Amino acid sequence: MPGDLLLPRAVVRRLPLRAKRALLYRQAHGRGPAGRSPQTFTEKINWRVVNDRRPLIAQLGDKLAMRSYALRVCPDLRVPQVLWSGTDVATLAHAGLPERWVLKPNHGTMRVHFGTGSPDVDELRRITTGWLDEPLYRDRGEWVYRRARRLLLAEEFLGRSGSLPVDHKFLVFGGRVRLIQVDSGRFGGSHQRRLYTPDWIPLTVREQVPPGPVTPPPPSLPDMTAIARTLGREFDFVRVDLYDVDGTVWFGELTPYPGGGLDPFDPELDRQLGAHWQLPARTAVRRRWRGGPGRAGPRW
Repeated sequence: MPGDLLLPRAVVRRLPLRAKRALLYRQAHGRGPAGRSPQTFTEKINWRVVNDRRPLIAQLGDKLAMRSYALRVCPDLRVPQVLWSGTDVATLAHAGLPERWVLKPNHGTMRVHFGTGSPDVDELRRITTGWLDEPLYRDRGEWVYRRARRLLLAEEFLGRSGSLPVDHKFLVFGGRVRLIQVDSGRFGGSHQRRLYTPDWIPLTVREQVPPGPVTPPPPSLPDMTAIARTLGREFDFVRVDLYDVDGTVWFGELTPYPGGGLDPFDPELDRQLGAHWQLPARTAVRRRWRGGPGRAGPRW
């Protein structure tokens, strides 16, 4: 990688958003992002990060807000129960938690703690150090996380017998499912991934994550697909994450920036998915926000 791209993190954080994203994209993909005419999937994610300021997109950095949206659109959808929310884990000890529960930030991603029984407050304070910070905007310019409320959430654990359910991620473009990503073992040290067409035909592509086994389609696939279409119909693109637990479909989350547009991506798949994504006009996405970091504009 060229030496002029290896800037200190503190310098990268201070760059204007467009320059920051151009630098990060080049570091990740070995080329700069397209400017006014993005073509590939990752280029269009980058375009959204830089340009899209609609309230529809803003809510997708806030887990409580996206739950409210999901229930408004799909009133019968099963959504994990929020057992507690707050900023001080000391109060979690009085929340009456079940035997198994999950702790995560409301305003971030990939920070998860799987708890059992009564919480150890000192241990949780150690584990969650820095969780109320907001690195995804500061470091990577991912705007929706700046709009989210900075809270911690404890929610019910969905797995059975202590095992985590398989994560089904539906890439939905204008209400149409174009790709299904199946992740297993994400938090157990044996992360695997398999990609399928909407008809459950496995794809062989270059992935950063080791390939998972080819499996039969889950019995709930028609239900999951219908839910993903419904949840995604208002968006030009969104990733809809769902779980199948003993045949029942549960909501996971809605993701506006898969991998932040910076994860390694198979070039041909990048082009194919980009062709499915019809971006909105630039004039339609530039709503101005008031308030500082952590203020989400409208009240969720």
